[in-house]
Amino acid sequence: MFSDPGYSNGYCRPQEGGAAPEHGALRPPHRGRGRRRGRRGRSHDPADSPASGGAPRVADSEQGVEQKPPPCTDFDMAYFHSYAHLGIHEEMIKNARRGGRHYVPDRVRTETYRTAIMRHQSSIAGKVVVDVGCGTGILSIFCAQAGAKRVYAVDASDIAVQANEVVKANNLSDTVIVLHGRVEDVEIDEEVDVIISEWMGYLLLYESMLGSVITARDRWLKPGGLILPSNATLYMAPVTHSDRYSDSIDFWRNVYGIDMSAMLPLAKQCAFEEPCIETISGENVLTWPHVVKHVDCYTVTLGELESVTTKYKFKSMMRAPLHGFAFWFDVEFNGPATSPTSNQVSSSFIESSNNQSTDVSQRKKRANPSEALVLSTAPEDPPTHWQQTMVYFYDPIDLEQDQLIDGSLTLTQSKENRRFMNIHLEYTSGGRSFVKESVMR
Repeated sequence: MFSDPGYSNGYCRPQEGGAAPEHGALRPPHRGRGRRRGRRGRSHDPADSPASGGAPRVADSEQGVEQKPPPCTDFDMAYFHSYAHLGIHEEMIKNARRGGRHYVPDRVRTETYRTAIMRHQSSIAGKVVVDVGCGTGILSIFCAQAGAKRVYAVDASDIAVQANEVVKANNLSDTVIVLHGRVEDVEIDEEVDVIISEWMGYLLLYESMLGSVITARDRWLKPGGLILPSNATLYMAPVTHSDRYSDSIDFWRNVYGIDMSAMLPLAKQCAFEEPCIETISGENVLTWPHVVKHVDCYTVTLGELESVTTKYKFKSMMRAPLHGFAFWFDVEFNGPATSPTSNQVSSSFIESSNNQSTDVSQRKKRANPSEALVLSTAPEDPPTHWQQTMVYFYDPIDLEQDQLIDGSLTLTQSKENRRFMNIHLEYTSGGRSFVKESVMR
């Protein structure tokens, strides 16, 4: 039971001197053609966590030592503030970009979460739920409709104020308790049965929102509790995208009959220096995808998020110019008993690594879609607001059919701000080696 009188009527402001407000659920407005800033401002910055990777607790029952939550940084405050804007939440709930300009309903994201909640209704009904980064509160309300005994909707952004009003308007104040603050700072005086969160960022791990889920899990989740989504997989594949390259670069070769090719170096830098968020199709993908990282939400640690490294080897299925690499992810909604471990997926991938990086686990999943509920951002699937993350080269590489592309990728949390991500990409093809470095910020 919750004994803190501050939880009355479903809304709790941070205590004096507490953390900055936490985010809700969507991105700030799009800046530039293929880029957006500030994916999720939710609750947690792993940079502020103990080096051991353990989640901070108010009281350690074994040691009897009270621990203070990590401080809220200026980066956190700016991050949370960006998610107080309603347009961010509207975009995530209502829209998905297609082709970078036009919007279509992003039913994939919202309906998959609602389906997952109803599919796991037996684990939610009569149980206690935490919604990490609740935003407008839509997932919390879905859980209440599924019969949850109590839902703690946690968000550090000022959108929590509106979420509380939404809860009241739906006559759910007795069930949904809105906690305005970071996961590290808010108090929940009971263990919870379920954690739900829409934590995924661009490139899956950008903005470190997963750290909030880890913190909530280690603070409150009962043994054998449910986490939705249960696991996630980040993929990469080489792509060809001549139209995009021509539109951004070749345009400068002849502008109204004027040779402006002197602009090409600057044009390439402006268009391709940083990762781009765009929608591509399966026709742009040159090979089977490679698994960059598998995340088991029941076991993943904060330390795993600091740096991810993988080696890859692709064989082009066609003759085409190689313009860069695309990244996308899947998440699955399974219970703890059926959630695959990182080692299992890694082993499956290693066994198939000599077969052009074919992902065994994904082929099985696609062949038997009833085995798991999947939210996918793959190019061949219906578009979502995540689209795909593109890392373009400054100059394309002409590939022949069956030509090899191999190299390595390292994703590292920025020392400047753990919510930023450094990308170090090495690739070799046709006897030539290259390095591309960029930052998602």
